[in-house]
Amino acid sequence: MAIHAMIDLETLHTTPRATVLTVGGVKFNPLDDSEPHSEFYYKLDLDSQDRDVSDDTIAWWGNQDAKVQEEAFSPDGRVHIDEFLDSLPKWMVGVDVLWGHGYGFDITIIEDMFRQRSKSIPWQFWQVKDSRTLFTMCAKDPRKVLGQADLHNALADAYFQAKGVQFAYQELGIQR
Repeated sequence: MAIHAMIDLETLHTTPRATVLTVGGVKFNPLDDSEPHSEFYYKLDLDSQDRDVSDDTIAWWGNQDAKVQEEAFSPDGRVHIDEFLDSLPKWMVGVDVLWGHGYGFDITIIEDMFRQRSKSIPWQFWQVKDSRTLFTMCAKDPRKVLGQADLHNALADAYFQAKGVQFAYQELGIQR
């Protein structure tokens, strides 16, 4: 059975050089409705990144729920970028397919972080899939059907996006 993983980011920009606030990930089986597992969640130290920040994205964060802002911006529990980048390859062991929600965002940003720090990217380009494109093939956005909660929390988003892939596979009759 292939192991799939979903990664989600919360950032301070929308470009590949974005500063990352939080990263969440889960592993899952897309062929059934079992619960995602092997989760991780990192809050990255902003000063260790030397990456881009957008005034527009900061303004967008200012319009989000106070609970979401507190989780994303709280200084508690932050780790150096290198700690995250050194941990991710270990978590990726055995993963056959890596999902992000949108071409050119989550996975592209993490790949840029690896390149910036002169570290090897722990997946091949052909392993990366885009759940946003998959969801457009469904009659309704699976996250809305599933009642996604905790929007803009990287771990909750990764969980609901993984559940959305499971839903889409079932709706579209994907069996491999």
